[in-house]
Amino acid sequence: MKTKWYFINSGPCSPSYNMALDEALLDFHSKGEIPPVIRFYQWNPPTLSIGYFQKVQDINLEALKAQNIGFVRRPTGGRAVLHDSELTYSIIVTEQYPNLPETVTEAYRFLSEGLLKGFHNLGLDAYFSIPDTGEKQEALKKPKSAVCFDAPSWYELVVEGKKVAGSAQTRQKGVVLQHGAILLDLDEDKLLSLFNFPSEEAKNRMRIHLPERAVAINRLTTRRITIEECIDAFKKGFEEALQIDLVPYELTEEQKNYVRKIEEEKYANDEWNFRK
Repeated sequence: MKTKWYFINSGPCSPSYNMALDEALLDFHSKGEIPPVIRFYQWNPPTLSIGYFQKVQDINLEALKAQNIGFVRRPTGGRAVLHDSELTYSIIVTEQYPNLPETVTEAYRFLSEGLLKGFHNLGLDAYFSIPDTGEKQEALKKPKSAVCFDAPSWYELVVEGKKVAGSAQTRQKGVVLQHGAILLDLDEDKLLSLFNFPSEEAKNRMRIHLPERAVAINRLTTRRITIEECIDAFKKGFEEALQIDLVPYELTEEQKNYVRKIEEEKYANDEWNFRK
């Protein structure tokens, strides 16, 4: 018998709702109210999310406003990500889950097997990167830029040497929350316009490096891959990799109210988003 996990496909939601729902699912699972869950979602409007520890000074808030781009601070670490043309996923599972490795890196790899299979289901030759030099391993400890898709790290998913999915993880209340972005398309100019760079030269350096490092899956294929295809491919990928059955789940009214409460108190609140 395969283990049953819940599956939620939220579609496009506001930035504050997206983060509140991820946190609420972590809470529900920690209390044993729901089994582990995989959720897919999108962003409306397109949103820049920043990592838990990130400084707002890195971000050009005027540019965000001018381009009608949302802004939210994630509960997870990592660097800023522009959520635009992408499928975002989250996995919520207890740290005690059978066979889930204890270390963050190995657990990340275990959970990301579903992404790997998903890319294979789309016909893409994805693999996990492992930093192969001492220099690269050191570089990971000192992130040079505020842009998330700028550094391939341990077990990043890579196609043709370029990072195709960026993920971050947090552990709270005995539960792992891992979420990440699968890029369908990437507008480099839009992304770069959202950051404050110390100089024009620094910005140009990043402009040159970005296409070498990060790639959207529609640049790797001769055909256009749709969000629907992605949902199908990655849902099957997680089922195959984790040996689970994904059962569609709808939140109860009580659960929805709990999400709204977290949203109002935290992710829709400037105090949370602009702190530090």
